[in-house]
Amino acid sequence: MSEFMPGKLVNLSPLVHRVVANNAGMMTGPGTNSYLIGNQQIAVIDPGPANPTHIDAIIDAAESLQGKIQWILCTHTHLDHSPGAALLKEKTGAVICGQPAPPGSSQDANFHPDQHWQDTSELACEEFSISAIHTPGHASNHLCFLLHDENLLFTGDHIMSGSTVVISPPDGNMIQYLASLEKLKSYPIDNLAPAHGGILTNPLEIIEDTIEHRLMREKKVLERIPTIPTCDIESLTASVYDEVPVFLHPIARMSLTAHLEKLEEEKRVIRNEGLWALERM
Repeated sequence: MSEFMPGKLVNLSPLVHRVVANNAGMMTGPGTNSYLIGNQQIAVIDPGPANPTHIDAIIDAAESLQGKIQWILCTHTHLDHSPGAALLKEKTGAVICGQPAPPGSSQDANFHPDQHWQDTSELACEEFSISAIHTPGHASNHLCFLLHDENLLFTGDHIMSGSTVVISPPDGNMIQYLASLEKLKSYPIDNLAPAHGGILTNPLEIIEDTIEHRLMREKKVLERIPTIPTCDIESLTASVYDEVPVFLHPIARMSLTAHLEKLEEEKRVIRNEGLWALERM
Protein backbone atom coordinates (compact mmCIF):
# COMPACT_ATOMS: atom_id res chain seq x y z
CA MET A 1 0.00 0.00 0.00
CA SER A 2 3.04 2.31 -0.06
CA GLU A 3 1.90 3.69 -3.42
CA PHE A 4 -1.19 5.06 -1.63
CA MET A 5 0.76 6.78 1.13
CA PRO A 6 -0.90 10.16 1.74
CA GLY A 7 0.98 13.05 0.17
CA LYS A 8 3.32 10.84 -1.88
CA LEU A 9 3.74 11.76 -5.56
CA VAL A 10 3.35 8.68 -7.77
CA ASN A 11 4.07 8.94 -11.50
CA LEU A 12 1.55 6.75 -13.34
CA SER A 13 2.60 7.71 -16.88
CA PRO A 14 4.56 10.50 -18.59
CA LEU A 15 1.44 12.70 -18.32
CA VAL A 16 -0.38 11.42 -15.23
CA HIS A 17 0.64 11.72 -11.58
CA ARG A 18 -1.23 10.95 -8.35
CA VAL A 19 -1.27 12.30 -4.80
CA VAL A 20 -3.60 10.57 -2.31
CA ALA A 21 -5.41 12.53 0.39
CA ASN A 22 -5.18 11.52 4.04
CA ASN A 23 -8.88 10.56 4.26
CA ALA A 24 -8.84 6.76 4.11
CA GLY A 25 -12.02 5.11 5.31
CA MET A 26 -14.86 2.72 4.60
CA MET A 27 -16.32 4.98 1.90
CA THR A 28 -13.05 6.33 0.49
CA GLY A 29 -10.76 3.27 0.44
CA PRO A 30 -7.12 4.32 0.72
CA GLY A 31 -8.16 7.97 0.27
CA THR A 32 -9.21 10.34 -2.50
CA ASN A 33 -6.92 10.30 -5.53
CA SER A 34 -5.92 13.78 -6.69
CA TYR A 35 -4.51 13.46 -10.20
CA LEU A 36 -2.08 15.91 -11.77
CA ILE A 37 -2.24 15.90 -15.58
CA GLY A 38 0.69 17.36 -17.51
CA ASN A 39 4.15 18.49 -16.50
CA GLN A 40 4.39 22.19 -17.36
CA GLN A 41 0.74 23.20 -17.67
CA ILE A 42 -0.99 21.11 -15.02
CA ALA A 43 -4.64 20.24 -14.47
CA VAL A 44 -5.60 18.79 -11.08
CA ILE A 45 -8.54 16.38 -11.02
CA ASP A 46 -10.40 16.17 -7.67
CA PRO A 47 -8.38 18.16 -5.12
CA GLY A 48 -10.24 16.28 -2.39
CA PRO A 49 -11.14 17.63 1.05
CA ALA A 50 -10.15 21.11 2.19
CA ASN A 51 -7.13 19.78 4.04
CA PRO A 52 -4.23 22.27 3.95
CA THR A 53 -1.64 19.48 4.24
CA HIS A 54 -3.08 17.69 1.20
CA ILE A 55 -3.39 20.90 -0.83
CA ASP A 56 0.25 21.72 -0.03
CA ALA A 57 1.24 18.20 -1.14
CA ILE A 58 -0.48 18.79 -4.51
CA ILE A 59 1.36 22.10 -4.91
CA ASP A 60 4.67 20.50 -3.90
CA ALA A 61 4.07 17.75 -6.45
CA ALA A 62 3.51 20.31 -9.22
CA GLU A 63 6.70 22.14 -8.23
CA SER A 64 8.67 18.89 -8.31
CA LEU A 65 7.42 18.45 -11.89
CA GLN A 66 8.56 22.03 -12.55
CA GLY A 67 5.05 22.88 -13.64
CA LYS A 68 2.25 25.31 -12.81
CA ILE A 69 -1.27 24.32 -11.76
CA GLN A 70 -3.60 26.15 -14.15
CA TRP A 71 -6.87 24.20 -13.94
CA ILE A 72 -8.82 22.38 -11.24
CA LEU A 73 -11.35 19.82 -12.50
CA CYS A 74 -13.90 18.28 -10.14
CA THR A 75 -15.80 15.12 -11.05
CA HIS A 76 -18.59 16.03 -8.61
CA THR A 77 -19.23 17.87 -5.37
CA HIS A 78 -19.32 15.20 -2.68
CA LEU A 79 -17.31 16.27 0.34
CA ASP A 80 -14.30 14.05 -0.35
CA HIS A 81 -13.81 15.45 -3.86
CA SER A 82 -14.31 19.20 -4.31
CA PRO A 83 -13.91 21.20 -1.06
CA GLY A 84 -10.15 21.52 -1.62
CA ALA A 85 -10.74 23.39 -4.89
CA ALA A 86 -11.22 26.81 -3.28
CA LEU A 87 -8.03 26.55 -1.23
CA LEU A 88 -6.02 25.28 -4.19
CA LYS A 89 -7.36 28.14 -6.33
CA GLU A 90 -6.46 30.63 -3.58
CA LYS A 91 -2.86 29.39 -3.54
CA THR A 92 -2.34 28.95 -7.30
CA GLY A 93 -4.85 31.15 -9.14
CA ALA A 94 -6.02 28.12 -11.13
CA VAL A 95 -9.38 28.04 -12.94
CA ILE A 96 -12.00 25.76 -11.35
CA CYS A 97 -14.04 23.64 -13.77
CA GLY A 98 -17.07 21.48 -13.01
CA GLN A 99 -20.78 21.60 -12.30
CA PRO A 100 -22.38 23.48 -9.39
CA ALA A 101 -23.53 21.46 -6.41
CA PRO A 102 -27.12 20.22 -6.24
CA PRO A 103 -28.99 20.56 -2.92
CA GLY A 104 -28.15 18.16 -0.10
CA SER A 105 -26.11 17.84 3.08
CA SER A 106 -23.59 15.55 1.35
CA GLN A 107 -22.81 18.23 -1.24
CA ASP A 108 -20.13 20.94 -1.22
CA ALA A 109 -22.36 24.01 -1.24
CA ASN A 110 -19.28 26.25 -1.37
CA PHE A 111 -18.15 24.88 -4.74
CA HIS A 112 -18.29 27.71 -7.28
CA PRO A 113 -16.73 26.74 -10.62
CA ASP A 114 -15.28 29.47 -12.81
CA GLN A 115 -16.25 27.39 -15.83
CA HIS A 116 -19.49 25.40 -15.79
CA TRP A 117 -18.57 22.27 -17.71
CA GLN A 118 -21.14 20.18 -19.54
CA ASP A 119 -21.02 17.02 -21.63
CA THR A 120 -18.24 17.40 -24.27
CA SER A 121 -16.63 20.44 -22.60
CA GLU A 122 -12.93 20.31 -23.42
CA LEU A 123 -9.58 21.52 -22.16
CA ALA A 124 -6.72 21.52 -24.65
CA CYS A 125 -3.15 22.73 -24.23
CA GLU A 126 0.24 21.94 -25.78
CA GLU A 127 0.72 18.85 -23.59
CA PHE A 128 -2.71 17.19 -23.50
CA SER A 129 -6.44 17.41 -24.15
CA ILE A 130 -9.27 16.36 -21.82
CA SER A 131 -13.00 16.08 -22.51
CA ALA A 132 -15.85 15.92 -20.02
CA ILE A 133 -18.47 13.17 -20.17
CA HIS A 134 -21.61 13.83 -18.14
CA THR A 135 -22.31 10.64 -16.18
CA PRO A 136 -25.16 11.22 -13.72
CA GLY A 137 -26.19 8.42 -11.38
CA HIS A 138 -23.92 8.46 -8.35
CA ALA A 139 -24.45 12.23 -8.40
CA SER A 140 -26.54 14.32 -10.76
CA ASN A 141 -23.58 16.61 -11.52
CA HIS A 142 -21.03 13.83 -12.01
CA LEU A 143 -18.49 14.21 -14.81
CA CYS A 144 -15.89 11.71 -16.02
CA PHE A 145 -12.82 13.12 -17.77
CA LEU A 146 -11.24 11.46 -20.80
CA LEU A 147 -7.53 12.11 -21.38
CA HIS A 148 -7.38 11.66 -25.15
CA ASP A 149 -3.59 11.36 -25.28
CA GLU A 150 -3.73 8.08 -23.32
CA ASN A 151 -7.39 7.01 -23.73
CA LEU A 152 -7.49 7.13 -19.94
CA LEU A 153 -10.83 7.82 -18.26
CA PHE A 154 -10.87 9.50 -14.85
CA THR A 155 -14.04 7.99 -13.42
CA GLY A 156 -14.46 9.86 -10.13
CA ASP A 157 -16.98 7.76 -8.19
CA HIS A 158 -18.79 6.47 -11.28
CA ILE A 159 -16.64 3.32 -11.30
CA MET A 160 -14.71 2.27 -8.20
CA SER A 161 -11.76 -0.02 -7.56
CA GLY A 162 -12.68 -3.05 -5.45
CA SER A 163 -16.24 -2.08 -4.53
CA THR A 164 -19.57 -1.09 -6.01
CA VAL A 165 -20.70 2.52 -6.15
CA VAL A 166 -23.33 3.73 -3.68
CA ILE A 167 -26.35 5.26 -5.40
CA SER A 168 -28.13 7.41 -2.82
CA PRO A 169 -31.43 9.12 -3.73
CA PRO A 170 -32.70 11.72 -4.12
CA ASP A 171 -29.65 13.00 -6.00
CA GLY A 172 -28.48 9.48 -6.86
CA ASN A 173 -30.52 7.78 -9.56
CA MET A 174 -30.23 4.15 -10.68
CA ILE A 175 -31.81 4.66 -14.12
CA GLN A 176 -29.32 7.43 -14.86
CA TYR A 177 -26.44 5.40 -13.45
CA LEU A 178 -27.05 2.41 -15.72
CA ALA A 179 -27.56 4.70 -18.73
CA SER A 180 -24.27 6.47 -17.96
CA LEU A 181 -22.44 3.14 -17.83
CA GLU A 182 -23.90 2.20 -21.21
CA LYS A 183 -22.87 5.59 -22.56
CA LEU A 184 -19.20 4.98 -21.74
CA LYS A 185 -19.09 1.92 -24.00
CA SER A 186 -18.94 4.14 -27.08
CA TYR A 187 -15.74 5.93 -26.04
CA PRO A 188 -12.15 4.86 -26.85
CA ILE A 189 -10.99 3.93 -23.34
CA ASP A 190 -7.92 1.83 -22.59
CA ASN A 191 -7.79 2.21 -18.79
CA LEU A 192 -9.80 3.64 -15.91
CA ALA A 193 -8.47 5.93 -13.17
CA PRO A 194 -10.96 5.93 -10.28
CA ALA A 195 -11.06 8.46 -7.46
CA HIS A 196 -10.33 5.71 -4.93
CA GLY A 197 -7.88 2.87 -5.54
CA GLY A 198 -5.60 1.91 -8.39
CA ILE A 199 -5.73 2.06 -12.19
CA LEU A 200 -8.14 -0.46 -13.74
CA THR A 201 -7.49 -2.27 -17.01
CA ASN A 202 -10.04 -4.04 -19.26
CA PRO A 203 -12.51 -1.12 -19.03
CA LEU A 204 -15.25 -2.64 -21.18
CA GLU A 205 -15.24 -5.81 -19.09
CA ILE A 206 -15.44 -3.76 -15.89
CA ILE A 207 -18.33 -1.68 -17.24
CA GLU A 208 -20.20 -4.82 -18.31
CA ASP A 209 -19.56 -6.47 -14.92
CA THR A 210 -20.83 -3.38 -13.11
CA ILE A 211 -24.04 -3.36 -15.15
CA GLU A 212 -24.46 -7.11 -14.64
CA HIS A 213 -24.02 -6.72 -10.87
CA ARG A 214 -26.69 -4.04 -10.70
CA LEU A 215 -29.12 -6.10 -12.76
CA MET A 216 -28.40 -9.13 -10.56
CA ARG A 217 -29.29 -7.08 -7.49
CA GLU A 218 -32.44 -5.83 -9.21
CA LYS A 219 -33.47 -9.40 -10.05
CA LYS A 220 -32.97 -10.34 -6.42
CA VAL A 221 -35.19 -7.45 -5.34
CA LEU A 222 -38.01 -8.70 -7.56
CA GLU A 223 -37.56 -12.26 -6.30
CA ARG A 224 -37.52 -11.35 -2.61
CA ILE A 225 -40.40 -8.84 -2.43
CA PRO A 226 -43.16 -11.51 -2.63
CA THR A 227 -41.50 -13.62 0.10
CA ILE A 228 -41.61 -10.93 2.82
CA PRO A 229 -45.00 -10.57 4.57
CA THR A 230 -44.37 -6.99 5.69
CA CYS A 231 -42.04 -5.71 2.99
CA ASP A 232 -40.56 -2.53 4.39
CA ILE A 233 -37.13 -1.20 3.41
CA GLU A 234 -35.37 -2.69 6.46
CA SER A 235 -36.73 -6.21 5.89
CA LEU A 236 -36.00 -6.04 2.19
CA THR A 237 -32.43 -4.86 2.81
CA ALA A 238 -31.76 -7.83 5.09
CA SER A 239 -33.10 -10.21 2.42
CA VAL A 240 -31.60 -8.69 -0.73
CA TYR A 241 -28.21 -8.02 0.88
CA ASP A 242 -28.10 -11.22 2.95
CA GLU A 243 -24.47 -11.85 1.91
CA VAL A 244 -23.39 -8.38 3.09
CA PRO A 245 -22.30 -7.80 6.72
CA VAL A 246 -25.09 -6.27 8.80
CA PHE A 247 -23.05 -3.21 9.72
CA LEU A 248 -23.02 -2.27 6.00
CA HIS A 249 -26.81 -2.53 5.64
CA PRO A 250 -27.45 1.21 6.23
CA ILE A 251 -25.23 1.93 3.22
CA ALA A 252 -26.80 -0.88 1.19
CA ARG A 253 -30.21 0.59 1.96
CA MET A 254 -29.32 3.69 -0.06
CA SER A 255 -28.67 1.71 -3.25
CA LEU A 256 -31.67 -0.54 -2.57
CA THR A 257 -33.85 2.57 -2.42
CA ALA A 258 -32.43 3.62 -5.79
CA HIS A 259 -33.26 0.17 -7.24
CA LEU A 260 -36.82 0.38 -5.87
CA GLU A 261 -37.35 3.87 -7.27
CA LYS A 262 -36.15 2.64 -10.67
CA LEU A 263 -38.54 -0.31 -10.57
CA GLU A 264 -41.36 1.94 -9.38
CA GLU A 265 -40.78 4.34 -12.28
CA GLU A 266 -40.83 1.35 -14.63
CA LYS A 267 -44.15 0.27 -13.02
CA ARG A 268 -42.73 -3.06 -11.89
CA VAL A 269 -43.22 -2.43 -8.16
CA ILE A 270 -45.60 -0.28 -6.12
CA ARG A 271 -45.17 1.52 -2.81
CA ASN A 272 -47.98 1.91 -0.32
CA GLU A 273 -47.42 3.58 3.07
CA GLY A 274 -43.77 2.53 3.18
CA LEU A 275 -44.37 -1.07 2.08
CA TRP A 276 -43.34 -2.55 -1.26
CA ALA A 277 -45.10 -5.06 -3.53
CA LEU A 278 -44.86 -6.26 -7.08
CA GLU A 279 -47.02 -4.38 -9.56
CA ARG A 280 -49.90 -6.56 -10.75
CA MET A 281 -49.89 -6.74 -14.51
